Amino acid sequence: MHREHLPLKAVGRGRLITLQHVSGVEVLRRALIFSSLSDDELAELFRIAVERSFSTGEFVFWDGDKPDWFYIIAEGKVKVLKHSSSGKEFIIAFFGPGEMFGEVAVFDDKPYPASAQAAAETRVLGIKREDFLAFLTNRPEVALRIIHVLGGRLRDAQGRLRDIAAERVEQRVASILLMLFKKLGPDLPFTRQEIADMAGTTTETAIRVMSRLKDRGIIRSVRGKTIIVDEAKLRLLSEGPPQV
Repeated sequence: MHREHLPLKAVGRGRLITLQHVSGVEVLRRALIFSSLSDDELAELFRIAVERSFSTGEFVFWDGDKPDWFYIIAEGKVKVLKHSSSGKEFIIAFFGPGEMFGEVAVFDDKPYPASAQAAAETRVLGIKREDFLAFLTNRPEVALRIIHVLGGRLRDAQGRLRDIAAERVEQRVASILLMLFKKLGPDLPFTRQEIADMAGTTTETAIRVMSRLKDRGIIRSVRGKTIIVDEAKLRLLSEGPPQV
């Protein structure tokens, strides 16, 4: 398969780009499910991958699309989201360099259950479902790693649902900010509306909570960004009141 000869239509949205061989192999190596592969196996996997770039706000795929591809992020950030019947956006997850997304629908062979959108200028490696299944034929250890990763995703989703049901709003917002801090660093390029969506609360409530966090010197806001100032205090707040 030669990337330069692939028509854009064959790989869906985004622009075809060309990563150097070494760079592309290192992107794959950072992904948990591929970290144990040999150099030769990674090189073989890279040969079936397609490199693409997305501008901020551009969609990688839409909720309900046919799941022909999954992706590993080389650079940038991708958010996974759902839209309600009224058009309200609910952010489900964020992924950064070395992380994989879209694989659940691909391995389940059912339409993507949510949309994926670039949250920054982003480069990805895309791997087609049928090519990857052929690659897996003689590699059961990779299949086991996929099961492990998918199990972790399920536990994370269940944990978020449990947190939304049981935690106070301030604790939920703190947990979301801490999760984003661990993935993206202290500068979070999200509006209060987006943070409210991730925390499962209203924008007005998120504004009140984040104003309190700002007053306590835990965060500050600059031009549509939230900056984590005191990660230790934020972690304590996310853990909730002491249990007695």
